[in-house]
Amino acid sequence: MEWALLGLSILFLIFAYVVIQGTRAAQAWRKAAEAGDVKVIRDIVEDAISAWRSMKRPKAVASDVWRGVQSMQLTDLGPDFVRVSCQAQSEYKLADGRWIEVTNPLQEGIAITARAADMLLYELPHFRSQRVQVDIYTSFREADGTTRNVCILTTAADRDAARAVDWEDWSPDQIVEGLGGRYRLGDRGQPLPVEPLATAKPKSTPKGRKNGVRAPARR
Repeated sequence: MEWALLGLSILFLIFAYVVIQGTRAAQAWRKAAEAGDVKVIRDIVEDAISAWRSMKRPKAVASDVWRGVQSMQLTDLGPDFVRVSCQAQSEYKLADGRWIEVTNPLQEGIAITARAADMLLYELPHFRSQRVQVDIYTSFREADGTTRNVCILTTAADRDAARAVDWEDWSPDQIVEGLGGRYRLGDRGQPLPVEPLATAKPKSTPKGRKNGVRAPARR
Protein backbone atom coordinates (compact mmCIF):
# COMPACT_ATOMS: atom_id res chain seq x y z
CA MET A 1 0.00 0.00 0.00
CA GLU A 2 2.80 2.38 0.92
CA TRP A 3 4.60 1.63 -2.38
CA ALA A 4 1.39 2.28 -4.30
CA LEU A 5 0.94 5.63 -2.58
CA LEU A 6 4.56 6.50 -3.27
CA GLY A 7 4.13 5.60 -6.93
CA LEU A 8 0.99 7.71 -7.22
CA SER A 9 2.76 10.62 -5.54
CA ILE A 10 5.66 10.40 -7.99
CA LEU A 11 3.26 10.26 -10.97
CA PHE A 12 1.39 13.28 -9.60
CA LEU A 13 4.64 15.23 -9.23
CA ILE A 14 5.70 14.35 -12.78
CA PHE A 15 2.31 15.39 -14.15
CA ALA A 16 2.39 18.66 -12.19
CA TYR A 17 5.90 19.38 -13.48
CA VAL A 18 4.82 18.81 -17.10
CA VAL A 19 1.79 21.08 -16.66
CA ILE A 20 3.85 23.82 -15.04
CA GLN A 21 6.52 23.65 -17.76
CA GLY A 22 3.87 23.74 -20.45
CA THR A 23 2.23 26.75 -18.84
CA ARG A 24 5.57 28.55 -18.57
CA ALA A 25 6.35 27.81 -22.23
CA ALA A 26 2.93 29.12 -23.31
CA GLN A 27 3.43 32.28 -21.26
CA ALA A 28 6.88 32.77 -22.79
CA TRP A 29 5.48 32.41 -26.32
CA ARG A 30 2.64 34.81 -25.53
CA LYS A 31 4.98 37.44 -24.07
CA ALA A 32 7.38 37.16 -27.02
CA ALA A 33 4.49 37.53 -29.49
CA GLU A 34 3.11 40.53 -27.59
CA ALA A 35 6.58 42.08 -27.71
CA GLY A 36 6.57 41.76 -31.51
CA ASP A 37 9.08 38.91 -31.90
CA VAL A 38 8.46 38.10 -35.58
CA LYS A 39 10.32 34.78 -35.43
CA VAL A 40 8.08 33.54 -32.61
CA ILE A 41 4.97 34.87 -34.37
CA ARG A 42 5.98 33.03 -37.56
CA ASP A 43 6.42 29.78 -35.62
CA ILE A 44 3.00 30.23 -34.00
CA VAL A 45 1.22 30.93 -37.29
CA GLU A 46 2.98 28.19 -39.25
CA ASP A 47 2.25 25.64 -36.51
CA ALA A 48 -1.42 26.67 -36.51
CA ILE A 49 -1.72 26.42 -40.30
CA SER A 50 -0.06 23.00 -40.22
CA ALA A 51 -2.50 21.85 -37.53
CA TRP A 52 -5.50 23.12 -39.53
CA ARG A 53 -4.34 21.16 -42.58
CA SER A 54 -4.49 17.90 -40.65
CA MET A 55 -7.55 18.75 -38.55
CA LYS A 56 -10.86 17.00 -39.19
CA ARG A 57 -13.41 19.19 -40.94
CA PRO A 58 -15.85 20.87 -38.53
CA LYS A 59 -19.43 19.74 -39.21
CA ALA A 60 -20.61 23.31 -39.67
CA VAL A 61 -18.11 23.94 -42.49
CA ALA A 62 -18.78 22.74 -46.05
CA SER A 63 -16.20 20.33 -47.45
CA ASP A 64 -15.26 22.60 -50.37
CA VAL A 65 -14.78 25.56 -48.01
CA TRP A 66 -12.64 23.49 -45.63
CA ARG A 67 -10.56 22.31 -48.58
CA GLY A 68 -9.89 25.96 -49.41
CA VAL A 69 -8.98 26.75 -45.80
CA GLN A 70 -6.55 23.83 -45.78
CA SER A 71 -4.84 25.26 -48.89
CA MET A 72 -3.79 28.26 -46.77
CA GLN A 73 -0.23 29.49 -47.25
CA LEU A 74 1.52 32.12 -45.14
CA THR A 75 2.70 34.92 -47.44
CA ASP A 76 3.70 37.66 -45.01
CA LEU A 77 3.50 38.70 -41.37
CA GLY A 78 4.65 41.32 -38.93
CA PRO A 79 4.41 42.20 -35.24
CA ASP A 80 0.67 42.85 -35.55
CA PHE A 81 -0.56 41.33 -38.82
CA VAL A 82 -0.81 38.08 -40.76
CA ARG A 83 -1.26 37.70 -44.51
CA VAL A 84 -2.20 34.41 -46.19
CA SER A 85 -3.33 33.11 -49.57
CA CYS A 86 -5.88 30.36 -50.28
CA GLN A 87 -7.01 28.50 -53.40
CA ALA A 88 -10.61 28.43 -54.68
CA GLN A 89 -12.05 26.51 -57.63
CA SER A 90 -15.46 26.06 -59.21
CA GLU A 91 -17.75 23.34 -57.91
CA TYR A 92 -19.68 21.20 -60.41
CA LYS A 93 -22.48 18.64 -60.31
CA LEU A 94 -23.58 16.14 -62.93
CA ALA A 95 -27.15 16.70 -64.19
CA ASP A 96 -28.68 14.94 -67.21
CA GLY A 97 -25.28 13.81 -68.34
CA ARG A 98 -23.81 17.34 -68.24
CA TRP A 99 -21.49 18.98 -65.72
CA ILE A 100 -23.05 22.18 -64.40
CA GLU A 101 -21.17 24.81 -62.40
CA VAL A 102 -22.84 25.12 -59.00
CA THR A 103 -20.55 27.77 -57.52
CA ASN A 104 -17.83 29.78 -59.24
CA PRO A 105 -14.38 30.46 -57.72
CA LEU A 106 -15.42 33.85 -56.36
CA GLN A 107 -18.39 32.39 -54.48
CA GLU A 108 -16.11 29.71 -53.07
CA GLY A 109 -13.47 32.34 -52.28
CA ILE A 110 -15.91 34.49 -50.33
CA ALA A 111 -16.88 31.55 -48.11
CA ILE A 112 -13.23 30.57 -47.67
CA THR A 113 -12.26 34.15 -46.78
CA ALA A 114 -14.98 34.42 -44.12
CA ARG A 115 -13.84 31.21 -42.45
CA ALA A 116 -10.10 31.88 -42.77
CA ALA A 117 -10.39 35.42 -41.39
CA ASP A 118 -12.36 34.12 -38.41
CA MET A 119 -9.68 31.54 -37.66
CA LEU A 120 -6.77 33.97 -38.07
CA LEU A 121 -8.39 36.56 -35.82
CA TYR A 122 -9.67 34.29 -33.06
CA GLU A 123 -8.05 30.85 -33.20
CA LEU A 124 -4.31 31.53 -33.30
CA PRO A 125 -2.76 30.37 -30.00
CA HIS A 126 -0.55 32.79 -28.05
CA PHE A 127 -0.86 35.57 -30.66
CA ARG A 128 -3.62 38.12 -31.15
CA SER A 129 -3.21 39.57 -34.63
CA GLN A 130 -4.52 43.11 -35.00
CA ARG A 131 -4.82 42.90 -38.79
CA VAL A 132 -5.28 40.05 -41.21
CA GLN A 133 -5.29 39.73 -44.98
CA VAL A 134 -6.68 36.85 -47.03
CA ASP A 135 -5.97 36.69 -50.77
CA ILE A 136 -7.95 34.17 -52.84
CA TYR A 137 -6.35 32.69 -55.96
CA THR A 138 -7.77 30.52 -58.73
CA SER A 139 -6.60 29.05 -62.04
CA PHE A 140 -7.26 31.05 -65.22
CA ARG A 141 -6.88 29.48 -68.66
CA GLU A 142 -5.20 31.60 -71.31
CA ALA A 143 -6.14 31.62 -75.01
CA ASP A 144 -3.12 29.44 -75.80
CA GLY A 145 -4.32 26.77 -73.35
CA THR A 146 -1.85 27.54 -70.56
CA THR A 147 -3.08 28.29 -67.05
CA ARG A 148 -1.96 30.82 -64.48
CA ASN A 149 -2.83 31.37 -60.85
CA VAL A 150 -4.40 34.79 -60.29
CA CYS A 151 -5.94 36.65 -57.37
CA ILE A 152 -9.72 37.20 -57.63
CA LEU A 153 -10.50 38.42 -54.10
CA THR A 154 -8.38 40.33 -51.62
CA THR A 155 -9.55 41.20 -48.10
CA ALA A 156 -7.63 43.14 -45.45
CA ALA A 157 -9.24 44.00 -42.14
CA ASP A 158 -8.37 45.13 -38.64
CA ARG A 159 -10.09 44.26 -35.37
CA ASP A 160 -12.31 47.34 -35.50
CA ALA A 161 -13.86 45.99 -38.70
CA ALA A 162 -14.02 42.47 -37.22
CA ARG A 163 -15.87 43.70 -34.13
CA ALA A 164 -18.56 45.19 -36.39
CA VAL A 165 -19.16 41.80 -38.02
CA ASP A 166 -21.85 39.42 -36.80
CA TRP A 167 -19.87 36.21 -37.25
CA GLU A 168 -22.76 34.01 -36.17
CA ASP A 169 -25.66 35.35 -38.22
CA TRP A 170 -24.18 37.10 -41.26
CA SER A 171 -23.68 35.23 -44.53
CA PRO A 172 -20.13 34.90 -45.95
CA ASP A 173 -20.98 37.66 -48.48
CA GLN A 174 -21.97 40.01 -45.67
CA ILE A 175 -18.89 39.15 -43.62
CA VAL A 176 -16.51 39.75 -46.53
CA GLU A 177 -18.25 43.02 -47.36
CA GLY A 178 -17.97 44.09 -43.71
CA LEU A 179 -14.26 43.28 -43.75
CA GLY A 180 -13.69 45.29 -46.93
CA GLY A 181 -13.27 42.51 -49.50
CA ARG A 182 -12.39 43.68 -53.02
CA TYR A 183 -13.15 41.87 -56.28
CA ARG A 184 -14.25 42.52 -59.88
CA LEU A 185 -16.90 40.98 -62.09
CA GLY A 186 -16.99 40.71 -65.85
CA ASP A 187 -19.94 41.44 -68.13
CA ARG A 188 -21.30 37.93 -67.63
CA GLY A 189 -20.81 38.02 -63.87
CA GLN A 190 -17.59 36.02 -63.97
CA PRO A 191 -14.79 36.87 -61.51
CA LEU A 192 -11.87 38.83 -62.95
CA PRO A 193 -8.27 39.11 -61.72
CA VAL A 194 -7.57 41.82 -59.15
CA GLU A 195 -4.34 43.25 -57.82
CA PRO A 196 -3.81 42.03 -54.23
CA LEU A 197 -3.66 44.76 -51.64
CA ALA A 198 -0.19 45.84 -50.60
CA THR A 199 1.22 44.27 -47.44
CA ALA A 200 1.17 47.57 -45.55
CA LYS A 201 -2.30 47.67 -44.01
CA PRO A 202 -4.21 50.93 -43.51
CA LYS A 203 -5.62 51.65 -40.09
CA SER A 204 -9.10 52.07 -41.54
CA THR A 205 -10.76 49.31 -43.52
CA PRO A 206 -11.66 50.21 -47.12
CA LYS A 207 -15.21 49.66 -48.32
CA GLY A 208 -15.81 46.56 -50.42
CA ARG A 209 -16.18 47.42 -54.12
CA LYS A 210 -16.51 45.66 -57.44
CA ASN A 211 -16.16 47.40 -60.80
CA GLY A 212 -16.53 50.75 -59.06
CA VAL A 213 -19.77 49.70 -57.37
CA ARG A 214 -20.18 48.80 -53.72
CA ALA A 215 -20.39 45.12 -52.98
CA PRO A 216 -23.92 43.83 -52.21
CA ALA A 217 -25.44 45.53 -49.18
CA ARG A 218 -26.15 43.57 -46.02
CA ARG A 219 -29.59 42.08 -45.86
